[in-house]
Amino acid sequence: MDGGTSSSSRAEREEPPGDPVERARAICLRLLTGTPRTRKQLADALRKRDIPDEAAEEVLSRFEEVGLINDGAFADAWVESRHHGRGLARRALARELRTKGVDPTLIDAAVSQLDSEQEETTARELVARKLRATRGLDRDKRLRRLAGMLARKGYPEGLALRVVRQALEEEGEDTDFLGDATD
Repeated sequence: MDGGTSSSSRAEREEPPGDPVERARAICLRLLTGTPRTRKQLADALRKRDIPDEAAEEVLSRFEEVGLINDGAFADAWVESRHHGRGLARRALARELRTKGVDPTLIDAAVSQLDSEQEETTARELVARKLRATRGLDRDKRLRRLAGMLARKGYPEGLALRVVRQALEEEGEDTDFLGDATD
């Protein structure tokens, strides 16, 4: 085997072939095949692959025009999926969407799909599932674990404490120690 042949083929693989617009188009299509992505995620991927800004902008704009990139639809689907699948609250969902580069206006519209009643119902379901695992622990530890679980999922403290308090009361646990902090 000739050593020069393998190094020249390696150099060909490292040297990006063709028109930057075509390369950008191919990269975006490949990335969008697996999962929906935001415009910012695709722009970051193109930048990382040294696609010139003009070529990236041309491809991303065209993909938006034809509906292959739609940050609003992405945000709506993300909220629906992550709320029902992982039980995340509006605050956590908004934080995740911000890290994905979704416009704040689109984030507000997507998380407004969840009303406070729906959020509270989900919080109750999460606590009900976790309640069994905390049996046998003292009430302070149960409260901290259950409220902490809700806090990590983005639920406001007042809602978390109210939901945990009600769940513990329904189970017969004394919650007078919480006082008016949850009212």
